[in-house]
Amino acid sequence: MTADRAATGDAAKRTVLVVEDDASIMLGLRINLEAEGYLVLPAEDGEKGLELARSERPDLVILDVMLPRMNGFQVLQTLRREGMAMPIIVVSARTGEMDKVTGLELGAEDYVAKPFSLAELLARVRAALRRGPRTVEAPRTLHEFGEVRVDAAARTVSRAGAVVEMTATEFDLLLCLIEARGVALGRDAIFSRVWGPNHHGTPRTIDNFVQQLRAKLEQDPQRPRHVVTVRGVGYRFDP
Repeated sequence: MTADRAATGDAAKRTVLVVEDDASIMLGLRINLEAEGYLVLPAEDGEKGLELARSERPDLVILDVMLPRMNGFQVLQTLRREGMAMPIIVVSARTGEMDKVTGLELGAEDYVAKPFSLAELLARVRAALRRGPRTVEAPRTLHEFGEVRVDAAARTVSRAGAVVEMTATEFDLLLCLIEARGVALGRDAIFSRVWGPNHHGTPRTIDNFVQQLRAKLEQDPQRPRHVVTVRGVGYRFDP
């Protein structure tokens, strides 16, 4: 809560950031949240939502998954990586178990499937605000393995002191694997985290990017030590 809001003494005037690209859903949420006494910050795409979360530090975020410019999972992952602890409720038309697991593993407080009941969503908002901010570990921005150094905040990679040039997608995939260190990620989970849940690629897409990472980072790309294949599942990062 900002100093201005705290000074009013009005505990009910909490700020809720709504990141939703469907205008009708945004309007319905805004009307109902404002009727409950919340101050609503609207954002129609992921990049705008991330910008507002950083600048306004809302008390709670309602976050759609399938967003233009930056998908909801990427926004969620970035906010948690930067140490922001406000409750985040993910809403999505995707109801698959893997999508729910991905959202919760990335740090969502709750996952609500569309279409949803406004009364139920408002109840979840109230419950999340009562629980308050979640405990978030201090963000770790530097990762080192072998001769490689990855700076997540600066989005830079070096190997034996030399800069390694990477595309944005290569870097996002590398960070996705690093942050799940020791855990085997299936290709569907990787697609959701890196490309977004509305991406319809093939397993070969991920395989090609993994080969590129290995060529740039592994001492022997044919016998990788860090970005390893888990047969029948996908990939795992070993420090």
